[in-house]
Amino acid sequence: MSIYKYPSVLSIAGFDGSGGAGIQADLKTISALGCYATTVLTALPIQNTQGVQSIFSIPNDVVKEQLDSIFDDIIPSAVKIGMVHTPQLATTIAEKLKKHQNIPVVFDPVMVATSGHKLIENPTIKKLVDDLFPLASIITPNMDEAAILAEMNVENLKDMREAGQKIMELGCKSVLLKGGHLKTNVLTSLYFDTSGNIHEFEFEKFETQNMHGSGCTLSSAIASYIAQGKSLLEAVTLGQDYVHQAIFHSKDVKIGKGNGPLNHFFNPQKLIKNEME
Repeated sequence: MSIYKYPSVLSIAGFDGSGGAGIQADLKTISALGCYATTVLTALPIQNTQGVQSIFSIPNDVVKEQLDSIFDDIIPSAVKIGMVHTPQLATTIAEKLKKHQNIPVVFDPVMVATSGHKLIENPTIKKLVDDLFPLASIITPNMDEAAILAEMNVENLKDMREAGQKIMELGCKSVLLKGGHLKTNVLTSLYFDTSGNIHEFEFEKFETQNMHGSGCTLSSAIASYIAQGKSLLEAVTLGQDYVHQAIFHSKDVKIGKGNGPLNHFFNPQKLIKNEME
């Protein structure tokens, strides 16, 4: 009798009780794309569609125990990292991932929420760059986060090109710089790949408030496609299309009083079963 396994994706991220971002968005995305989701909680933000009210830390030892428990039992096919808001957490996560460097890592350097709230303390940024950037197959900053990392204003496509190059020089293997905050009718994202090429992706801009968790969704979608065996460029392409469709299918829905969530289940896939060798 054949034995099968699911392509599994580990989300290392923060909490969102309103269900639109963080680990909740990751769980929905990974599941909707036919993969098996496991999680490690890094922080407990108190938030809803209107913003982040406060953030409670998860003790570093608790994060380490969560990581040990998952890796001792279910080795992920890919890892997505989201909110890492202390230097100690960055070190703990990096120490674990260094023991599994064959596993692709998608790192969404969560620094600024869709609502504009800053979610990370300045002393942590250098630790993220030093410890986690070299381990990541791809990082996925938005324009606000790129501005912090590149130490420059990022307001247009020209700025994005310059900032992306500067971020690559920080030791990244590849960078997807998201253009969701561009003040244009067509939104452009730039993918700086491992060979130094720049790929442009253009998408129609929708009039909607439902963008809460779009960055979390994109990074976990990319990780899910990598877990399925797609190349980085394929995963980036498919992941962006998934988010574009999830926004389109949620644009006329009212959930909450602020920035609403995406429709993660506009076209859910069956859980993938791969035959074990």
